[in-house]
Amino acid sequence: MNILCEHRASHAKVEILGIYDWPIWEKEESEFTWHYDREETCYILRGEFTVIPDGGEPQQFGRGDLITFPAGLSCTWKITKAVEKHYRIG
Repeated sequence: MNILCEHRASHAKVEILGIYDWPIWEKEESEFTWHYDREETCYILRGEFTVIPDGGEPQQFGRGDLITFPAGLSCTWKITKAVEKHYRIG
């Protein structure tokens, strides 16, 4: 299962997808496990974090990243700077 990421997504793409109309999720520095029942796409407004898929390699993300987490992914999140993101499920 691959996590797809477009680092520093273009302003045009953000506008076309209507990202600023998506809900916002915020989380302080922490570490937790997570399972994605459905695909999630998110756009990082601030923060830094690493996602480690079960049995996979760590991937680092931060401000400006447009990320798609596939349905069925189990992973560990390690947030090193508080995160704020827009997100869309499905």
